[in-house]
Amino acid sequence: MAFAKGKVGAYWFASGTPTYLIEMMRKFGVQPTQLGRMEAQASDFDAPTETMTTLTPLLYQSGYVTIKGYDDFMQLYTLDIPNHEVELGLMRSLIPYYVMPDRQKANLTIAFMARALYRGDIDGMLRLLQAFLGTVPYTDNTRYEDHYQQVLFIIFSLLGAWADVEVRTPRGRVDVVLEMNRHLYLLELKVDGTAAEALRQIDEKRYADRFALAGRPVTKVGVIFDSKERNIKDWVVGE
Repeated sequence: MAFAKGKVGAYWFASGTPTYLIEMMRKFGVQPTQLGRMEAQASDFDAPTETMTTLTPLLYQSGYVTIKGYDDFMQLYTLDIPNHEVELGLMRSLIPYYVMPDRQKANLTIAFMARALYRGDIDGMLRLLQAFLGTVPYTDNTRYEDHYQQVLFIIFSLLGAWADVEVRTPRGRVDVVLEMNRHLYLLELKVDGTAAEALRQIDEKRYADRFALAGRPVTKVGVIFDSKERNIKDWVVGE
């Protein structure tokens, strides 16, 4: 298809539908942030999907993850999403289930957010995110930070940025780490708190020290979500 059209596109992902995968994610309680890198024995993923007790066999046999490495001593395989095409396609498919049903509107807004972030305009990106989340349907999980972590992980992954959640540091875990245009953003999320408290936690636990050798600018961001409004209430940006 790439040779026929003269350009690379998401042809593999467009050939199928991930509806069954989404259903199984819900059945086994697998969050979007758990779809990436994992370690497993052969029996954990090379097994009949009819008798599976985890999502790993389905992910492997359907091509959403592939073998990236092998530890001969431990006899453990490293599995991960094959490439950027599959990752983007998978995250786009999660939008109607975790973010909002209007995929076209979501893609357009995410494109605007990516442009703002690429320009280093974190305030502009957060304003767009605030307006975007105002259209997200109600869910029962909006009182929990984990819900917002999953939503932000999907959105940030679609920005063309590298994103990770619960990133370990010597003094705790950063809620969200975002890398865009060789710039790192450390986001601390709080529900029904204050942005100053969130930013203070980043400073007190010295999360930025974990990335001191990365050789990239680091911006600290405290973000507050309102559980009643189910949206971003406030944020503060620090260097």
